[in-house]
Amino acid sequence: MAYSTSNPPNMVCQSVGAAPAQWIYASTDVHTDVDAADYFSNGSALGMRVNDVVIVVKTTATIGATLHVVTAVTAGGAATVSPAILA
Repeated sequence: MAYSTSNPPNMVCQSVGAAPAQWIYASTDVHTDVDAADYFSNGSALGMRVNDVVIVVKTTATIGATLHVVTAVTAGGAATVSPAILA
């Protein structure tokens, strides 16, 4: 599916100092769709920055959540996320 600016991710914790901000995004999209380049077309306008953390919650019958990190914010304003690696 495609991202809709009418259902944006919500910042739940602002950045403090050098720490990343935290976001939650609820959608019917699977996490591999959300990982597509420039998925969040208005990411810059929302305030997303590289290294921010995004929790993606799937809201269909197969409920689940995945953790992602903003890896790029383009000059045009789109943000790209990738799965987070917890080590």
